[in-house]
Amino acid sequence: MGRKIAIVGAGAVGGYVGAHMVQAGEDVTFIDPWPEHVEHMRKYGLRVTHAMDVAEFSVPVRTLHITDAQQLAKEKPVDIAFVCMKSYDTAWATMLIEQYLAPDGYVVSLQNCMNEETIAGVVGWGKTLGCIASSITVNLPEPGHIHRGAGKGGAAHTVFRAGEVHGRITPRAEEVCRLVGYSDSAKVTENLWGERWSKLVANVMGNGLCACTGLPGGEILQSDPLRRFSTRLGSEAIRVGQARGYRLEEILHLPPETIARAGEGDEEAMRVCDEQRFKDSKRTSAQQRPSMGQDVQKGRRTEIEFLNGFVVREGEKLGLSCAANAVLTDIVKRVECGELRPDPRHITELRMN
Repeated sequence: MGRKIAIVGAGAVGGYVGAHMVQAGEDVTFIDPWPEHVEHMRKYGLRVTHAMDVAEFSVPVRTLHITDAQQLAKEKPVDIAFVCMKSYDTAWATMLIEQYLAPDGYVVSLQNCMNEETIAGVVGWGKTLGCIASSITVNLPEPGHIHRGAGKGGAAHTVFRAGEVHGRITPRAEEVCRLVGYSDSAKVTENLWGERWSKLVANVMGNGLCACTGLPGGEILQSDPLRRFSTRLGSEAIRVGQARGYRLEEILHLPPETIARAGEGDEEAMRVCDEQRFKDSKRTSAQQRPSMGQDVQKGRRTEIEFLNGFVVREGEKLGLSCAANAVLTDIVKRVECGELRPDPRHITELRMN
């Protein structure tokens, strides 16, 4: 207690972890660019609900619009800043909060994708940490309301993995773990990059498919061609991560190599993958949409270039073809700009070698 915390981006993930910190008595200031969301939180607080087995709660919160962030100059400096913005907003969000950091303050990327390098470009590697939120399934359905499309992971699944970029266990990594641990199960990792790429693979398998088909995760899983394409996306991403030398962790409760082989046509691996994914689906609302699917519904820019597009670019550097990820990236970009409407046929009617 006593540390001043800033949550830059009070959307689904930032709002969820921040609300739990406030509930636990931590000193938290939310900073967000959505005026209606900020005003609702100021008047009514932040409400958190779950699809399964967890009672809802509301907490009063201190919230600043980004245009009000200058007020921080008159206050005690920020000790820990969690950047929870979309990947394309990482640089400016980090620059916004950097000037208000304490001398020993630091910034934590609590985001999808791999944004630590962007953050370090602003505050330096010595002030940069990462935290992965694995299978958290949260969304922001309306101003002031965070909804999680599942229960809590708890002992069955460690949701948060906090770590230093150099992999050593430090007091500040343990502090980040403690803070996110108010929300759900958490651990300190010595393998930030492997954890980060493993989460990237999971996102690569689901986010863009939801965005381009218009379907929620449960319906995608029920479709054989969509499920197979999802596995191929993951397989390509795993091969790139392995070639980069990352020590990959479990992905969707499966060994990475099993997903990789399944995407390459190994029938036994496909059977194992399908079995596990259907088992996991029982713990999540069938109507839950990953963040990119939510973005398309709201007419917002997606993170496709930072997920599937990133896999393609990194694969090219290594001489690895990622054809499925390249095709999906193109389709999602066309959906995003209104050239195409979301439709499962974008994938089910693909003809790929």
